[in-house]
Amino acid sequence: GISRKLSQSNLLKGGGKLHKPTAFLLVGFLFGFFLFPHESRALVNFEGKKVVLTIAFNVGGGSDRWARVFAPYLSKHLPGNPTVVVRNIPGGGGISGVNRFVARARPNGLDLLGTSGSNQIPYILGDKRVRYEYKKMHIVLASPMGGFAYVSPKTGIKNLKDLKSFKGELQYASQGATSLDLVPLLAFEILGLNVKAILGYRGRGPGRVAFEQGVVNIDYQTTPAYLRSVKPMVEKGKAMMLFSWGQLDNQGNLVRDPVEPDLPHFAEAYEMIYGKKPSGPAFDAWKAFFVSGFAVQKPMWLPKGTPHSVVQTYRNAASKIMQDPSFQKDLKKKLGGYAPYVGDDAHRAFEQALQVPPESMAWLKKWLQERFNVQL
Repeated sequence: GISRKLSQSNLLKGGGKLHKPTAFLLVGFLFGFFLFPHESRALVNFEGKKVVLTIAFNVGGGSDRWARVFAPYLSKHLPGNPTVVVRNIPGGGGISGVNRFVARARPNGLDLLGTSGSNQIPYILGDKRVRYEYKKMHIVLASPMGGFAYVSPKTGIKNLKDLKSFKGELQYASQGATSLDLVPLLAFEILGLNVKAILGYRGRGPGRVAFEQGVVNIDYQTTPAYLRSVKPMVEKGKAMMLFSWGQLDNQGNLVRDPVEPDLPHFAEAYEMIYGKKPSGPAFDAWKAFFVSGFAVQKPMWLPKGTPHSVVQTYRNAASKIMQDPSFQKDLKKKLGGYAPYVGDDAHRAFEQALQVPPESMAWLKKWLQERFNVQL
């Protein structure tokens, strides 16, 4: 509603009649209010408030690092400069925290959610544990992301071509085959690697720790964790890079990730090993879920029922964040420099990322059942 009432003494002059100029102003005001109701309401202000940004993964993983890059800039650019804190609720491969958010979040702008490809993929697959519906939430922004695969030098693997002749077992710490780990697990399968997935890890952060401790010997991390934690390991000789998943160009072709332009992307790696380009239903399914999991990997959401004025306030703040020179520096240094989508652009990009061809879906469900005994 309108935050303050117009005083009669300002409207009425002599005999209770409206002067023509004042009458025109009032009519114009009321016309604008009903035609543009949300824009005419009192501005949303978060002064003195605390905004909680929920992340359904452990501290230290890519989603956590992504959220902690955005948090101070949300505080800076939201009206009233609220305190923005990140709350981690790991479990269930990222599903549990999102389920909890949608069940408890207040639609007043003080509860915010960051999801990941590990939330998107089980949603697409129809995982019965999923209790959230993206179509009922309000997207603020969405970040594309990259992924980088690496092995332990203790395996004896020194370059990509060694993968073809490697006969030993590799161990991978996984959140589950229906999480974003579907992308690396399927990639390892296509490459013909003997990889044992050790299930039950609560995010890529714990998976990386398992690699550092020698519990597993092959891993991948999304760009934020790669830049902060994996690249230093590579520089110290404690990890050997294999490939990135790549990025999509404007025509939908797989190209090298600009974060590491000298590193081959997955399809190039396959060609370097086997002398031909990857093809067939397995690769088609891999690419479809790579797009779903990485093209708009990390969206930020407001819960169902959030007023339009609050949604628009967040989207406006997101647009200001993109123009902030300090954020642009952090974006490049900490998140790889991938340009986030904002508002309607984020909505369109996310809708496209959820579209998986029926034939790829059918092949993948059969593979999950045969390989991991997963019934969907």
